[in-house]
Amino acid sequence: MGIGGGAGVALEGVLASAAALDALGKEDVFLASGAHVGAGVDVMQRRYEIRLERLEAASRLEAQLAAVKARDAAEAIDFQQAMTPPNAPVQERTYAGISVVEEIAGVLTISSAAAGALVDQSRRVCSLPHLFQALSAGAMSWQHARIFVDETEGLDAVGAAGLVTHFFDPDAPNASRGAAPGDLIPSRFRAKVRGWRERHHPESIEKRHAKGVADRRMEYAPDRDGMAWVSLYLPGDTACAIWNGTTATARGLQGPDETRTLTQLRPDIAASLLLGAGTATELSKVPTPRADVLVMVPVFSLFGQTDEPAILDGFGPIPASMARKLVADGADSFYRVLVDPRDGAPLEIGRKNYRLTEAIKRWIRMRDGKCTFPGCSNRTSDNEADHLIAREHGGTTNASNLAQLCPKHHRLKHRSRWTPDPANRNEPPGWTSPAGRRYKPEHPDPEPTHWPQWLCPEWMRAAYPSGRADRLAGGRPDFHYMARSPGEDALVRYLHSTS
Repeated sequence: MGIGGGAGVALEGVLASAAALDALGKEDVFLASGAHVGAGVDVMQRRYEIRLERLEAASRLEAQLAAVKARDAAEAIDFQQAMTPPNAPVQERTYAGISVVEEIAGVLTISSAAAGALVDQSRRVCSLPHLFQALSAGAMSWQHARIFVDETEGLDAVGAAGLVTHFFDPDAPNASRGAAPGDLIPSRFRAKVRGWRERHHPESIEKRHAKGVADRRMEYAPDRDGMAWVSLYLPGDTACAIWNGTTATARGLQGPDETRTLTQLRPDIAASLLLGAGTATELSKVPTPRADVLVMVPVFSLFGQTDEPAILDGFGPIPASMARKLVADGADSFYRVLVDPRDGAPLEIGRKNYRLTEAIKRWIRMRDGKCTFPGCSNRTSDNEADHLIAREHGGTTNASNLAQLCPKHHRLKHRSRWTPDPANRNEPPGWTSPAGRRYKPEHPDPEPTHWPQWLCPEWMRAAYPSGRADRLAGGRPDFHYMARSPGEDALVRYLHSTS
């Protein structure tokens, strides 16, 4: 797309959204006038709905204006470069670019640094056609677009294009499911994008994690009103355990005589533990996290045949080595979930001495990942598995009639007309609001499991032309023919036994 080629599309969307807002405004003025509106029209209800529709239209217009702004910022640089002679000295070209950034800063009344960041983000957004089209259509906010370009940092052009295709091309292989990117709150959208990025980054998560561990630190920042911030940069499993542990302790302290909120109790507990812990220990001696969490481990990864990331409940993708350590050293309240490489479904949930109700609760936690209410990110262990259809109304106690809800939204469900849609074994429910608005569920983005080379169907067809490999690809294979070692033989026999 040449210079000036994308602004027209974005401007068309702006004009359409402005017209929609104008029409809603005129309708509201008419309803407020007291004029006869006809039988069966609830004026107050309709005026309430108009407010929601105008908020939606205004949000769409903000995104479309952001697209216009991004295109103009990017093209301002392009025009300046086109006007600069090709044989101009490097210094002249550099200062010509700096001059444009300073002009943009002056026009928008922002700092030079903020203008530079805007130009960089705008050029990256405009370089990804699917992303820019979604922004121009008002289908996602500028904040969503910024998250997307942030998460493409470190990806090559092919990786960035693959990330865009996954989320914005419904015909792509293994395309993102469930709610569209713009229908997810920014933090949840970042979590989904980051999950894909961790699996497709050109550098393995093991190597990147090792670099991150070397950069671990504690930071202290004074703030106003006699307050300050203390933050820790730690391995994900340790940080997740700290959060879950302080939350569980805070929940235990709550009661009729406790006036502090959960938010206030967490830092009080953390401060008490830190100030009473004595000297710091070496990182290698930090205890294995003792929190009631699930870790979903691809079976080949657990057995060391691949380094495919696992998923830690409440955190996201973690290195395979971290998952294997959790499985080997986890506490009594830790639950392992093996993921079948053939279809991505759970093979089993560890600890078989639980009651059926506990097994279902853990299955729901694994399926939903968090509170299923639209926009809620609460994934604490005190979330409740609630019946979508009450038992007194014929609802059953199985995965298709249960969903994870935080205490707040559990109460709201029973005290309002927010209605969950049906769920199924592998997909959480969507929701319908009292105003009749439908909110799709947020689905995880499972992908085909990484197979070790000696079990890869293409490799086996070359190694076993007799047809044995085809039996592995097609149904119940003679796994033992393919094994390369006693350990590998045990692995394939395990998969055979669960077929």
